[in-house]
Amino acid sequence: QVQLVESGGGLVQAGGSLRLSCTASGRTFSGHKMGWFRQVSGSEREFVAAIRRSSGGTYYADSVKGRFTISRDDAKNTVYLQMNSLKPEDTAVYYCVAQIEGITVTLPTQWKYWGQGTQVTVSS
Repeated sequence: QVQLVESGGGLVQAGGSLRLSCTASGRTFSGHKMGWFRQVSGSEREFVAAIRRSSGGTYYADSVKGRFTISRDDAKNTVYLQMNSLKPEDTAVYYCVAQIEGITVTLPTQWKYWGQGTQVTVSS
């Protein structure tokens, strides 16, 4: 059974940093893209970042570009999201995703595997 488990969420003041981790079990995703989405209650899931296999390239939402960095360690079957200069509008539940089944990384419907989510709260 495939599982994606996120960790690293929490409460931080505006301007602070957090690093999210997502570790996969049940299979390896070294040959697949992985990424992150986020969701505020009552809103649709929003693309945050994605990374190609073998760290061959990255994608970012405009809202996080320059502040967030996605990386992966395939030996650990883990993807990371380093979040710096956090803003209150970054507050959301952050979800790890793996294995896209299309070509549009920003569409949540094209990702096959999802984690359970981790809450990030940024206070002003």
